Formats: sequence, C-alpha cells, structure tokens
Amino acid sequence: MELDLQKKILEDPKMYAHLKENSYWIKLLNRDANNYKEFTEKMKEIYHERTTDKISDAIDNMDIISSVLMSLK
Repeated sequence: MELDLQKKILEDPKMYAHLKENSYWIKLLNRDANNYKEFTEKMKEIYHERTTDKISDAIDNMDIISSVLMSLK
C-alpha cells in the first residue's frame, strides 16, 4: 500500500477502524490504490456519514422535536 494512502487511513480513526473490521480491504488497497474511493464510500455508508444520512437524521430530529412540542400543548 502506498505511504500517502496509509497516512490518510491512519489519520482518520473511523477509516482505521473500518479497515481493521474488514481486513479484506488491505488486500484490495495493496493491489490497486484506486480502490480507495470505493473504500471511503463503503466506510461512509456503514458509519452513516453520507449527506443523505445527515439530512435524514436532521429530519428525524425535527420530527421528534415537533412531536414533543405538540404533546406539550
């Protein structure tokens, strides 16, 4: 694996944890560094860090707040 790729992974605790949990990525990243993009996409999908996940969480929070406010009336 390339050194700059290793640095990127080691600097981000979530990436490092994902790599440890799914060790098959080590083989894929050693073979081709272009798999890094797919690795980060899968990691974001698992840890719910995509933009769509964040929007969905915000909407859920607003629904909870509005339901609490409605029950207080």
